[in-house]
Amino acid sequence: MRTENIKKTTEFVSQNFIYIFLLMLIAAIATVNPKFLSLTTLRDILLQSSTRVIIAIGMFCILLTGGVDLGAGRVIGLAAVLSASMLQTPDYARRFFPNLPQLPLWLPIAIAILAGISVGLLNGIIISRFSVPPFIATLGTQVIAYGINSIYFDLPPNNSQPIGGLRKDFTFLGSGLIGSIPIIVIIAVIIAAIAWVVFTRTSFGKYTYAIGGNRQAAEVSGINVKLMLLLIYTIAGACFGFAGVLEAARTGGATNNYGFMYEFDAISACFVGGVSTTGGVGTVPGVLAGVLIFGVINYGLTFIGINPYWQYILKGIVIVVAVSIDIRKYLAKK
Repeated sequence: MRTENIKKTTEFVSQNFIYIFLLMLIAAIATVNPKFLSLTTLRDILLQSSTRVIIAIGMFCILLTGGVDLGAGRVIGLAAVLSASMLQTPDYARRFFPNLPQLPLWLPIAIAILAGISVGLLNGIIISRFSVPPFIATLGTQVIAYGINSIYFDLPPNNSQPIGGLRKDFTFLGSGLIGSIPIIVIIAVIIAAIAWVVFTRTSFGKYTYAIGGNRQAAEVSGINVKLMLLLIYTIAGACFGFAGVLEAARTGGATNNYGFMYEFDAISACFVGGVSTTGGVGTVPGVLAGVLIFGVINYGLTFIGINPYWQYILKGIVIVVAVSIDIRKYLAKK
């Protein structure tokens, strides 16, 4: 009986490690400084994590298929620069386009998201049509996206200067409030809710899991795997593009280096959140928990005065432990 209870407890901890660790992390920081449990702190963490949630959702779609996107960060930077360059105030001294009339807010945002969709579509075509491994395909498009962004960013009269002076209606998306809740947090929650519905209630979600679980079996069962991969990478590109727009709105500016290494944070958050390294396993709530864990680490350690370089060590430990648990579950199932 005792052995059975230990086995059940071990299994419960293994299945819910991410949530248990998140609660333990919050409790540990709050023990050092109880003010960490304030609503202001929670709002700040959610505000900083909002764009990361959207990026992680896009990466989640891809990782479920057993693929990866190494170019997400550069797409974010491209979208940030595109949207910011067209949404500056008319009286700003260093306008990217000095003679550009004031555009409706939705147009530059749509152009930036379309750029993300274009890169995602290109990834999908290369991977599905030409069977290039996702690692190689997205590594190549990462360099292309960064090159295009840098050339655009270096256009005169900007000449690679940080883009600032953004319009208030644009920055309102990143720093505005509805009541006491940041708009950007509401946007992230809506996107996460849509993703949860898609991956738990629709055929698209079931097909995505099936492709990650066993691609050959999915093809035999009648799933158009090539079309699904094309759609998945395109949707992910849209998520990355939108996240870039919101990041520019949140920070009030943009450079061609925006988004650098964001893809690795998103991949880490997904793996920590229970997304399998082999594909076919993972949940949206788990991804959200993974993003929150890194948000709590980033904000919490600084909050209690610990050297920020310890963040990297703690993040590395969390990633290794989470992936080790995932591999153990995979081997046990096998």
